[in-house]
Amino acid sequence: MIYLASTSPRRSALLTQIGVSFMVLSPDIDEAMAADEGIFPYVRRMAREKVLAGQAECRQRALPAAPLLGADTVVVIDGDILPKPLNLDEARSQLQRLSGRAHLVHTAVCLMGRSLHETVSTTVVTFKVVSDAEIEAYCTTGEPLGKAGSYAIQGQGALFVSGLVGSYSGVVGLPLYECGQVLRAEGVL
Repeated sequence: MIYLASTSPRRSALLTQIGVSFMVLSPDIDEAMAADEGIFPYVRRMAREKVLAGQAECRQRALPAAPLLGADTVVVIDGDILPKPLNLDEARSQLQRLSGRAHLVHTAVCLMGRSLHETVSTTVVTFKVVSDAEIEAYCTTGEPLGKAGSYAIQGQGALFVSGLVGSYSGVVGLPLYECGQVLRAEGVL
């Protein structure tokens, strides 16, 4: 059994898919990027801070010791992170920016057990040219809200993806190959 420092239903589903028993924790962290922080250090720090916040929650709730897993995903285009949109106007803007182009999805995984394991999965995702009407129809589903880059590849957003090089599950939010590697290192799998 491990602790998952994430309330993401997608990460829970992916862990369940590979047969890992886990308990969900609710880490509350400041997700602001530091002034001169690069994208890789940022995404790694976010995953690590979720684990640290999860450890604090375990202590507070007097939970038994077990490995703790955290992850964070960022969507990057032209060197800019496209965060979870605050509203549908931001979602439309992000989807227009992704239309007809390739972008990167970086997902960091951090596992704290007997030792600290950290890794980052990078996937190149290419969008077809998405019309304004398609963007508007997608936005009316509400799916873009709460998703980095304003799309869910495991949902209707998949209709925009014309190509993918890397980890599909990493784009969903937890790269299963890399996750499996760190879980094996801790004897969980």
